[in-house]
Amino acid sequence: MTEYTVEFVGTGETVQVEDTDTILSRCLDEGIAQEYSCRVGMCLACTAEIIEGEVTQPAARGLTEEEKENYALTCMARPQSDLKLDRGKYPPSIEDEVGVDASADGEVTADD
Repeated sequence: MTEYTVEFVGTGETVQVEDTDTILSRCLDEGIAQEYSCRVGMCLACTAEIIEGEVTQPAARGLTEEEKENYALTCMARPQSDLKLDRGKYPPSIEDEVGVDASADGEVTADD
């Protein structure tokens, strides 16, 4: 077993996660408020953009293979290196589906 540091950008929060644990399970153990719902890789509530590092998440059925390179479902993702994640960031295909657009300044706004 190897332990990695997972840093959540913009929050100052970090958690140590073994490569056999999911990021979400360690967050919950440590009292870090990480959104989630289904815990089976489908609802995408726990999505985070991978800023740095690598994860394995073969059971993340809610993401395409291409999306899995840039986004982690923390309920399924296990670190393969130290990580920097940006929580609440969704792949463009998901943003389009739920009517959320990223504005020019990087802020996310919902369509009316």
